[in-house]
Amino acid sequence: MTARNPVQIRSVALGVYQTNCYTVRCGDQLWIVDAGFDPEPLIELASESGLKPAAIILTHAHPDHIAGVPAVLERFPATPVFVHEAEARWLTDPDLNLSSLMGQPLSIEPADRLLHDGETLSLNGSTWRVLHTPGHSPGSISLACEDVPVVIAGDALFSGSVGRTDFPNSDPAVLAESIRSKLYTLSEDTTVFPGHGPSTTIGHEKATNPFVPGTD
Repeated sequence: MTARNPVQIRSVALGVYQTNCYTVRCGDQLWIVDAGFDPEPLIELASESGLKPAAIILTHAHPDHIAGVPAVLERFPATPVFVHEAEARWLTDPDLNLSSLMGQPLSIEPADRLLHDGETLSLNGSTWRVLHTPGHSPGSISLACEDVPVVIAGDALFSGSVGRTDFPNSDPAVLAESIRSKLYTLSEDTTVFPGHGPSTTIGHEKATNPFVPGTD
């Protein structure tokens, strides 16, 4: 990444769950991160860039983060979809992704690429590390940029809160460990872009989050 190609993160909150979905741009390359219900504002945001997305990256496969993928693919055909290996089957299985539980069974095409903890992704020279942050769901990931202090945290860590752990396949102890070992080890000035609600910083959450206090 160069000064000419800074990382630009834009978001829209989609659907009744107000799911934060993102475009991440560096120079002439763009990612979409999550695509929830009623994705038209996200599609418009991506279209405004004039770029075809290089990938749709899913922080996890709950319905409010994947329901808009078919519409995004209709607008941007052949865009590869990435999801963590632990949720490889979830995109096609309404019981696993919990859409059946919501009364809206949802099945989309399988992912084109399965992600693994610790691997790095490149977006036009910017480097992003895949952090496996399970607990809210088994295959939840966060994307931490190694060039600027930002992390897209999905439903792991929120401003003053954390992702729900009362779903099937959720685990509060696992989520707390994910936050402490993967997210709280990032620099305190790291901006956290969560799956719901306003952005925050790692330092603020370590100092004030009542659900997972910092260990300092």
